[in-house]
Amino acid sequence: MTKRAIKIETLDGTAPAAIFTAEGHAGAQSRPGVILYMDAFGPRPALDGMAERLAAAGYTVLLPDLFYRYGAYGPFDTATAFSNAESRDVLMEMLGNTTQDMTIRDSAGFLDALAAEGVTGPVGTVGYCMGGARALNAAAAYPERVGAAASFHGGGLASDAPDSPHRRAADIRARVYVGSAGVDKSFPPEQSARLAQALREAEVDHIIENYIGMAHGWAVSDHGVYDPEGSERHWKRLLSFFEESLG
Repeated sequence: MTKRAIKIETLDGTAPAAIFTAEGHAGAQSRPGVILYMDAFGPRPALDGMAERLAAAGYTVLLPDLFYRYGAYGPFDTATAFSNAESRDVLMEMLGNTTQDMTIRDSAGFLDALAAEGVTGPVGTVGYCMGGARALNAAAAYPERVGAAASFHGGGLASDAPDSPHRRAADIRARVYVGSAGVDKSFPPEQSARLAQALREAEVDHIIENYIGMAHGWAVSDHGVYDPEGSERHWKRLLSFFEESLG
């Protein structure tokens, strides 16, 4: 497994990122690309491990730092980051100042970075927590380049916000998979129903699956609510989804 640090020039600056590939696979041109949109705690070993697992399955994976506009930050203790007042304030500032529109603009550079690696054909996107909505919005913004978009415990997927992904369902040409936590205030049942209606009316090929008993963050290994069995179920779904959608 190889991890290589790169820098991506965007309209707003330079975003650090990492490219993950598996040794022993054929050249990058034969591997589909995947953009992994981070959760609120930023790139770190737990997300590296997830990118490595995707790479081992045959993908060229890009893990960008969406908080690059903020400058140096972290690392955060995921178990206490939101209960500690100081780290919570920093996280909320970064979250509030990193808008969906910013990430949509940045995603053009992310896609170009994968193309520079020799990736051809439709790209997959997958996001966790704050990254879930961004994975879907990327599919809407770049319909000719994104062939599959997945969200796990993503929040605000069908909210009242003007940048909510459900509002752009008509622009999506990718297949969509949404894995929601059993109880999640950031994606309550009414949002799930609203998203399903929007995707259905837009004739988007989609699945919305409720992971009963799982809490927000269950799929990421360093979260306090991490559930090994639930995480393996998420991996089974994600890898099958990408294999079917991207080839």
